Amino acid sequence: MNSRNQSYMIYLLLFIAIVAMVYFNVKQQPNAQGPLTISQVAQQIQDGKITRIVVKDDNSLLVISSGGSSPIEQTARKEPETTLVSQLVAFGVTPEQLANVTIEVTPPSSWAGILNLAYIILPVIMIGGLFWFIFRQAQGSNNAAMAFGKSKARMFSGEHPTVTFEDVAGIDESKEELKEVVEFLKEPQKFIQLGARIPKGVLLVGPPGTGKTLLAKAVSGEAGVPFFSISGSEFVEMFVGVGASRVRDLFEQAKRHSPCIVFVDEIDAVGRQRGAGLGGSHDEREQTLNQMLVEMDGFDTDTNVIVVAATNRPDILDPALLRPGRFDRRITLDRPDMRGREAILKVHARGKPFEPSVDLGSIARGTPGFVGADLENLINEGAILAARRNLKAIGQPELEEAIERVIMGPERKSRLISEEEKRIIAYHEAGHAVVINAIPEADPVQKITIVGRGQAGGLTWNRPTDDRTLTSRKKMLAQLALFLGGRAAEQLVFDDITSGASNDLENVTKIARTMVTRFGMSTELGSMTYGQKEELIFLGREISEQRDYSEAVAEQIDREVRKLVDDSYKQALAILKKYRKELDAVANKLLEVETLTREEFEKIFPPPFPKKSGTPQPA
Repeated sequence: MNSRNQSYMIYLLLFIAIVAMVYFNVKQQPNAQGPLTISQVAQQIQDGKITRIVVKDDNSLLVISSGGSSPIEQTARKEPETTLVSQLVAFGVTPEQLANVTIEVTPPSSWAGILNLAYIILPVIMIGGLFWFIFRQAQGSNNAAMAFGKSKARMFSGEHPTVTFEDVAGIDESKEELKEVVEFLKEPQKFIQLGARIPKGVLLVGPPGTGKTLLAKAVSGEAGVPFFSISGSEFVEMFVGVGASRVRDLFEQAKRHSPCIVFVDEIDAVGRQRGAGLGGSHDEREQTLNQMLVEMDGFDTDTNVIVVAATNRPDILDPALLRPGRFDRRITLDRPDMRGREAILKVHARGKPFEPSVDLGSIARGTPGFVGADLENLINEGAILAARRNLKAIGQPELEEAIERVIMGPERKSRLISEEEKRIIAYHEAGHAVVINAIPEADPVQKITIVGRGQAGGLTWNRPTDDRTLTSRKKMLAQLALFLGGRAAEQLVFDDITSGASNDLENVTKIARTMVTRFGMSTELGSMTYGQKEELIFLGREISEQRDYSEAVAEQIDREVRKLVDDSYKQALAILKKYRKELDAVANKLLEVETLTREEFEKIFPPPFPKKSGTPQPA
């Protein structure tokens, strides 16, 4: 029996002892009515209330009285020297009154003495067991203290890999880089003979969800070697020196099992740049990092242990950690392109039933910016929707709706809105769609709906036709106009505006200011950037902005931003006035059916101009 089962057994015995004590105590206690004296029993017999008396253990009495619908049971005790009848007669009970009471005498039970003895012995046993348990725990605490500095890494054997390179898609360049690592682990002598040094560390850098952990497991599966996995936060504890001890223990285990891979997930938790904190709160983490630096640089060339680490915050890592000799290779996992997304969808579609008409390429085109985790969630949401609809296979409509669920959340069909608000929302979304359709640089409309999702009252969905890394000025001006199309439709039709365009206005302001201050797309301010911004790599969050321009330039920036927004609003309003008939037709159709697909929308309003790509064409 192991120590954990022994602890469970001790807890069980203590629990049984406590229950037994409570039980015996309750049995010994009188009931809620309280005990009676012999004089009280005699008085109640004289009053005709008592119908039956049971004599137990020669001295204990159970007195049963008539109490209306249910009898009342009470306890009493008699004197041990004489009989119950003689004592009752001494208190004035007549033989006629005794004749109305049934007196039963039960023989003494052989268990009575045992139970009384157990009631005395059990507390002693329980207290003794408690002291013994505390003593054992105190002895075991020394062993626990010795194990406190041991590594918490989990080792996976490479003999039966669950993940290989076939399970990783969309990051072909990164896989090619890591295939060399697999060769290092399989045939190290081939490289050593040529004087090549086996890389000691590989740093996987990329946004969350791009498959960094999956790729590290695939390397272990392909190489067929042990795989130690640990998170950066598992090194650091509240006690100084524990993290460094765990690092030493981890690398000692790795050396014993070499060749192997040590994978440290979220290494930024322990590898943050030293000297960045205030006070002594960072001493433990810095000691841990120092020990890791020593262990990585102290490897012999024949140990065949490779450290693979993952992070989405490479900008905060210590420079000593990134130098050659520690992390020799830095592999960036970017968001997959359209072909990569299609390959990832095919990987996650394995083993799931799909309709023959399902086009994963169309889903990949409609999910720009999605990473592997998003696409896995999309396939799962599609399967859940198909099961909810009692379908035998996943169809294209389920996958299309899953895209919207992943981005915007589920539909809110149960929300009650007035007819007037519904009409405003219909014209608002129709305004977006008409402006999008009338501008050649805008992406084509995919879907329009007035059914709310998340915080949005309606939704107009337009998808790019291809992946883009560059965005032209005309494309960004088209985005400004299409965002303002809803507000312009409200102004044109109702001669009033609502708060429904708040999110559109936030996007418009952000795009216009970015065009002026970051992309140099202002004719007045020229091709310059204004303000030095510090951002988190991959996450795109601005930490701070250092202002490097004067108040006069700030006023000019504000004027340029306002000019871009005003011009785009005028453009959207002009388009809606020109196509007012189509605007009314789209809004009325939305009020009728609530949702329009691209085909249904283009039947009402065919695109007046062919759509152009937002990427500048080469001259």
